[in-house]
Amino acid sequence: MQILYRVRQFWHVLTAIPEPEDLFQMRQILTTDLQQLFLRQQASEQAHSLKILYQLLDQRENHQDLLVAALIHDIGKTRHPLNACERVEVVLGQALFPKQVKAWGNEKPQGWRRAFVIAEQHSIWGAEMAAQAGASALTASIIRRHHDPLESDGSREVLNHPLSDEEQLIIKLQALDNHY
Repeated sequence: MQILYRVRQFWHVLTAIPEPEDLFQMRQILTTDLQQLFLRQQASEQAHSLKILYQLLDQRENHQDLLVAALIHDIGKTRHPLNACERVEVVLGQALFPKQVKAWGNEKPQGWRRAFVIAEQHSIWGAEMAAQAGASALTASIIRRHHDPLESDGSREVLNHPLSDEEQLIIKLQALDNHY
């Protein structure tokens, strides 16, 4: 675990606020219903999503489903918002006890396991919420799968099983999500 990275990430959670021009950019991509989902996120999650969006745009990415998913991929966390201490709990748990965290995440979001459940299930909840708000099936699938382990090292291509277009989009989102 990179301590400095996690300290910066924690500071970002406490201080991030999207700028008006960022919200203008978001409105150019999301429908009115999806904008309402985006605005339900905590300010730090909005800023995180906007950073991912800007990186995709810098890479000249223009796949609409990926851009939409980038902005609302963590929307499921709004069902049970995490506070800063719970975020630390999840990061430490994932670093120290990854298998147990996976198992704890299959419970109800209550008690001491609450934060782990949210971390594990927010992508499923987010996909449902996005679909209900009118997101495409592909956008909902990218959101649902944005924490799925995918082989991005090229081994599938060698075995004559190339990554699908959807999997390639998911890997792009995962790489940036893990970076910011």
